[in-house]
Amino acid sequence: MASIKQRPDGKWRARYRDDTGKEHARHFATKRDGQRWIDENTAALVTGTHVEPSRARMTLGEWADVWIRGYERNRASTVRQARVHLRVIVADLGARPLRAVRPSEVNTWVASLAARGYAQSTVYALHRRLSQLFTDAVHDGLIPRSPCSRRTSPPAAKQRPYVATTEQVWALHDALPPHFRPVVLLGAFAGLRVAEIAALRVSDVDFMRGIITPAVQYPGEPLKSETSKTPIPIPTELAVMLNANPVEWGSDTIVVGAFGRPVAPYTIETAFKDVRDTIDVLPEGFRIHDLRHYFASLLIAAGLDIKTVQARLRHASAKTTLDTYGHMWPDRDESSRAAVAAALRPSVPDERLDFA
Repeated sequence: MASIKQRPDGKWRARYRDDTGKEHARHFATKRDGQRWIDENTAALVTGTHVEPSRARMTLGEWADVWIRGYERNRASTVRQARVHLRVIVADLGARPLRAVRPSEVNTWVASLAARGYAQSTVYALHRRLSQLFTDAVHDGLIPRSPCSRRTSPPAAKQRPYVATTEQVWALHDALPPHFRPVVLLGAFAGLRVAEIAALRVSDVDFMRGIITPAVQYPGEPLKSETSKTPIPIPTELAVMLNANPVEWGSDTIVVGAFGRPVAPYTIETAFKDVRDTIDVLPEGFRIHDLRHYFASLLIAAGLDIKTVQARLRHASAKTTLDTYGHMWPDRDESSRAAVAAALRPSVPDERLDFA
């Protein structure tokens, strides 16, 4: 139901009811403007893209405040990362009404981030967060469509991981204090992430059977995904080495500090950085996480197939494994030629195979 009437002061009062029965009204200087407003909103009701006028005036900054409160149900580390992204987004675009942001403006913003020196991976992450904000705004009925899409997205940073040599891995191991040496063992020979390393408990390791089953990450939070709980088989030699701290300190965790107590990832990373610079040829930014790349290279060099490597790295999909480590698999051109040749020879006369 909609109508437009002229008031005694000459203004035109246009009104309509939305699909919930709520009435919306505005005043216009001309009847034509009022009728256009009614027509636009009536068409939006029919197509399902109607947004309540009072909510349509919400700015991106106001929506970010609402959005983050609902997002706080996630892990604390995930929320902290989101807040870092929101600070940049709100500083640049927070004053803009949600409905007013256009794809061209998103493109300009992405270009400005790169021009201001943000890393390619950071620009990509910021755009993803902005897209998440707008997608959720659409779902909440604040805007009819998002200005973010593949067309506005910057390319994702693709960098081949640095793979340390076996000599460098053992040099890192020997350079660390004895109570921190399991950090290298767990990263390079079991593929654990630093938050998993810090939280790994003695009860998570079956020393007799040689199996590590990660259960939590520091500080006692759920793992990154259900796939992260996949058991990791380890050799007896590694199990014996990992048992050194529990035997010496009677600790509940595999990695301990100088006094046999559990430590945070920050403490582990600080100790790791202190010795990293003493190892020849290692890049300045080499991280504990890069030990996972060494672990992956070991498995691939041993001839393990993609699904097995995926399982050992506890990736959610084989695509992640291939995207990161696909270049490490050996070239199979000659193997494929040999396979085809073996199928051809029984049915092709020898003279047809003689190209001389």
